[in-house]
Amino acid sequence: MSLPKYPKISIVTPSFNQAVFLEATIKSVINQNYPNLEYIIIDGGSSDGSVEIIKKYEQYLHYWCSEADGGQYDAINKGFRHSTGEIMGWINSDDMYLPWAFKTVADIMSTLPEIEWLTTLCRGFWDYHGFCSGFRLIPGYSIEAFLDGFYLPFNNSKGIGFIQQESTFWRRKLWTKAGGYVSTDLKLASDFELWCRFYTYSPLYGTPSPLGGFRSQFSQKSRNIEDYVKEAELSLVHMRHSLRWKPNFYRNMFISLKFNRIPKISKIALSQWGYKCKKVIRQKAD
Repeated sequence: MSLPKYPKISIVTPSFNQAVFLEATIKSVINQNYPNLEYIIIDGGSSDGSVEIIKKYEQYLHYWCSEADGGQYDAINKGFRHSTGEIMGWINSDDMYLPWAFKTVADIMSTLPEIEWLTTLCRGFWDYHGFCSGFRLIPGYSIEAFLDGFYLPFNNSKGIGFIQQESTFWRRKLWTKAGGYVSTDLKLASDFELWCRFYTYSPLYGTPSPLGGFRSQFSQKSRNIEDYVKEAELSLVHMRHSLRWKPNFYRNMFISLKFNRIPKISKIALSQWGYKCKKVIRQKAD
């Protein structure tokens, strides 16, 4: 069965009083020039000029509203209830996509139907003014490493790196299998809780292509990183319990003793106890 070249992509932007950043976010979506886009903006009743910005781009929107809601995650759920796309994702109103993001995701997920969710191996970052402040590489994504806590954000003691929400996309069928919602019970780490549910159904694939970027700005909720990690750890504990997961003694010993830094044994040790990930690589650039 042939797959559509341009599967419908549904993107939701939750926003509340983010007029200073909102237009740049909207442009990063519509300037993709993706021919099968369903873009939805859910505004929480802003009073800072956000509504005027949304109306400026109304012709490009599948749906929008501005009304009181239960916060960011309630807004995301509301937006996805108005969506019909095969591929889904959300971008917060201060973050931005890179220009090739949607076509890259569409090409990968159309060509490889076994991929149910996808993210980048090269995470982008923006400063307050929207200038690129750099990219950070991540070697790959593994459910075993996820369960071991290596993707808890800013876990400097043993972290590999976090899954960047604004660079992550998934199929609607995975969204449905995982319950079809973003948790509104958490204040900060509902994205991580969603990854926990996704991972119980399907492996996460990584692409070397940068897809989006996170903007640093003084009023963002994610600055409360310690509270975020506490919420994420609770979701991880629940996931471990539901999967009856037990840590690998030999792998933990290998990591704690830093055998990977010993050239003569690292290759053997990695083949036995290293994490295995799923990557999408185009072998012939020409």
